[in-house]
Amino acid sequence: MRILVSNDDGIYSPGLKALAEVARSFGDVRVVAPDVEQSSMGHAITANRPLDYRPAPILKEFAAFRVNGTPADCVALGISQWDKDVDLVLSGINLGLNLGNSVWHSGTVAAAKQALLLGVGAIAFSTEVGDEKPDFENLKQQVTAVLKLLMKGGEPHLYNVNLPRRSRGIAWTKQSARSYDGKMVAATDPMGRRHFWFTVVPLTGPEPGTDRWALEHGETSITPLRLDLTDQTELDRLRLLHYPTPDNSKTGQSERL
Repeated sequence: MRILVSNDDGIYSPGLKALAEVARSFGDVRVVAPDVEQSSMGHAITANRPLDYRPAPILKEFAAFRVNGTPADCVALGISQWDKDVDLVLSGINLGLNLGNSVWHSGTVAAAKQALLLGVGAIAFSTEVGDEKPDFENLKQQVTAVLKLLMKGGEPHLYNVNLPRRSRGIAWTKQSARSYDGKMVAATDPMGRRHFWFTVVPLTGPEPGTDRWALEHGETSITPLRLDLTDQTELDRLRLLHYPTPDNSKTGQSERL
């Protein structure tokens, strides 16, 4: 099995090295990651300039490359430059959780999404950080357990995995979709110039069965994601409203304006 490992924290992240070390137990590993941190980059791609693809000797035990681009760039370039088909893409271990609405702007999840767009199954890994340094040996055990569960073959899938510091078990979860305050907090820099910080504080508590609920209860969260963002309930309502006939679910219908 050929496994491509990437992230959004950059080629120097200890989480990237830890993930590659686990992946090595499951197959042939290649690392392709941003040359600098690209956190919260989302699914940005570089379309207005060329990309560099250079060896990264910092990870001596792996075939590793650094790219002056986004996490999605790294996965697309890494898959294209491997002389054989890639079987799986792993992204992370991100230093910071990617729960709920964070999935929308996470570069870690975007790297995994890019893989699925190219027909390759992918798993994004993130962990909580705080005053204590992450215990990577413990996290590697959690990653190993997750990979054993998810690497069963079949159709490519996309998973978002969040790792607590110490896991009480594994929970199959859905994404926590909560509104947040989205405030812009004003401050000044040492030169007296005004600047702003974007805050993301949830307005409601976590719902049972969600990724955030699992992490708050010390469980490893595994959330299957999909690329199709269609609101199927609203689509069905609109079709029924405007085409209230037995064949209203057919595709290709359009509203005459």
